[in-house]
Amino acid sequence: MTNFGYTLMTEQSGPRELVRYAQDAERVGFDLLVSSDHYSPWLTEQGHAPYAWTTLGAVAQATERVELMTYVTCPTIRYHPAVVAQKAATLQILAEGRFTLGLGSGESLNEHVVGRGWPGVQDRQGMLAEAIEIIRRLHTGDLVDHRGEHFQVDSARVWDVPEQGMPIGVAVSGGRSVETFAPLADHLIAVEPQADLVTAWNGVEGAGTIGDSARAVGQIPICWHPDADEARRIAHDQFRWFAGGWSVNADLPTPAGFAGATQFVTPDDVAANIPCGPDLDAIVEAVSAFWEAGFTDIALVQIGDQTQDRFLAEAAAPLLEKLRTASA
Repeated sequence: MTNFGYTLMTEQSGPRELVRYAQDAERVGFDLLVSSDHYSPWLTEQGHAPYAWTTLGAVAQATERVELMTYVTCPTIRYHPAVVAQKAATLQILAEGRFTLGLGSGESLNEHVVGRGWPGVQDRQGMLAEAIEIIRRLHTGDLVDHRGEHFQVDSARVWDVPEQGMPIGVAVSGGRSVETFAPLADHLIAVEPQADLVTAWNGVEGAGTIGDSARAVGQIPICWHPDADEARRIAHDQFRWFAGGWSVNADLPTPAGFAGATQFVTPDDVAANIPCGPDLDAIVEAVSAFWEAGFTDIALVQIGDQTQDRFLAEAAAPLLEKLRTASA
């Protein structure tokens, strides 16, 4: 069975609104809530970047059933892995076992702010692998000392450790990252419906099998709106940064950089890649690429803060019914 999620998009909404959307998303039947963790929005027009961990703590108390997940947190530059271990453990206790720690190698947009520079991709992946090791050790509740290539931990202990444990998902984008992280993580995270990622993960020794002990969690942007033209306008205004692709998006440091890089992206370009408008069947068709590629969980990003209330009130429930029927 495929699980369907709703994205708490911290770049486009304030913290109080996100908590309310989380409650409404649970009420209409979403299976999980995934939260971005940004210091800055992609574009100035989005206008928000509340602290994800405070927001998720509030969401954990405001919801009862729905699963929670960071999508994703970078535990290497802006956050030290020992700090991520502590706050993830606390959130898991507050959520009573509903939380999965989603990790990734980060984007310059969020990590450059602490003045430590922006390493190359191989260094970032090495840092992430070491960070996962530290987090796993700290989640045992034992005293940890660590001297590694990238991090040092001195006599650290997480005192409040969740009895339920801490599942970890890691964002991957290709064969090298799958080979590195599949043995270290519980679940795969990816933003493109690539079946070869799932196949490669299942072929790595020591990795859990997706669909059995492991999950593959994807994410797709949509812009539902009764007026197709207005949907295209909102999607272009808020999400044209998406056209750059991950290799570009990971390295640009500021919203001004994303504005410059996407100045020639048109509403038609955006609509060619993101389903826009009232047609639920078109959204189902776009989402189906993920379950056909073997993904077990798919989180929707409804674009535009101004669209959330109406989407959750009018479209979410019938869309979920169509998605569950089509994916069965």
